Amino acid sequence: MINHVGQVMIYVSDQDQAVHFWTEKMGFQVIAEEDGGQGMRWIEIAPTNNAETSIILHNKEIIAKMEPELNLGTPSLLFFSDNLDRLHEDLSTDHVTVGEIVAMPSGRVFNFADHEGNYFAVMEKNK
Repeated sequence: MINHVGQVMIYVSDQDQAVHFWTEKMGFQVIAEEDGGQGMRWIEIAPTNNAETSIILHNKEIIAKMEPELNLGTPSLLFFSDNLDRLHEDLSTDHVTVGEIVAMPSGRVFNFADHEGNYFAVMEKNK
């Protein structure tokens, strides 16, 4: 039986830039990095070392050659924050593209874009 989401794979054009974005702008940490040779490198990142779910950054071009039928689109990810206003301000100050904070029935939320123009969302969720 499945008991939690372990990893989400994101296919990017520039893994080094992706690592920079997620670690320097979003505060994630590199948990692991593997290089299988021939460009097959993956980097595991997460907000903390004890996060239940992590993100794997894959090289989009290499994966497309290996698995041409694979959908390489960016998944629609929703992150949670216990300080939405500060995160929004920090990202704006750090020149990350962010949307306005919007009140939804389930809580306040805003979206942001990574360095490749992929959009993600953050929702306010207190512990």
